[in-house]
Amino acid sequence: MAVIDRTAMLAAVEDAARRVGDMALARWKGEGGAYQVWDKSPGNPVSDIDLAADAALKTRLGALDPAAGWLSEETADDPARLACRRIWCVDPIDGTRDFVRGRTGWVVSIALVDDGVPVLGVLYAPARGELWRAGLGLGAQRNGAPIGVGGCTRLAGARVPADALAADDADLVMVAKPNSIALRIALVAAGEADLVATLRWGYEWDVAAAALIATEAGARATDAFGERLLFNKRDPRAFGVLASAPGIHAEAVERLAERAARIAPATRG
Repeated sequence: MAVIDRTAMLAAVEDAARRVGDMALARWKGEGGAYQVWDKSPGNPVSDIDLAADAALKTRLGALDPAAGWLSEETADDPARLACRRIWCVDPIDGTRDFVRGRTGWVVSIALVDDGVPVLGVLYAPARGELWRAGLGLGAQRNGAPIGVGGCTRLAGARVPADALAADDADLVMVAKPNSIALRIALVAAGEADLVATLRWGYEWDVAAAALIATEAGARATDAFGERLLFNKRDPRAFGVLASAPGIHAEAVERLAERAARIAPATRG
């Protein structure tokens, strides 16, 4: 099986993300007329731009690594990916709610997963003018500049991208929350937030690229129970995500343990 040149492939993935993201940005700005929006399920919007971006990325990324399987939010899952060593793990527009509301908190998210581990990750947030990228062992950058996680060592006072906090978390500090979970994790990677935690089932395409960016920046990124995130599973879901500065990760897992067990008591792993 061909060996991937990660540096060269990362540049090619960045180019694909920019091209597709700039197409989406033009439509977001109203160029080309109105776009269509509907709900895939209650409260879960999708647009024709999501689908166009998905198709364009599948073509571009497939040409970069034809042997890789495909896992995307906007494509019906094909179990044939399970036989592939590598897969593209893609959310063509993560943060569609912000996209359709005219807000900037959306990204194109692309990861290349090799043997269950993300080895390349790109997030392109064209409405914010930001491109985040990482390669396994290559570090993480935003707009070409190296980024690193913050030095928070106490959960009390940790900065969390949130609209509201539970009473048990009143000692945390809210910062601006983009709709994209990938972008929120990237803020931890850049030291602009200290903690992102969710207590719900999420999909691999939501976090694959961002988790690599976070860990390459020195953060910890796990599921809600503090266990390793795995990718290209038969069921492409994990219960929650917890990305944080390393000094508060164990404390955050401990704080969330009872809540996490109560919500998903019989479905761990």
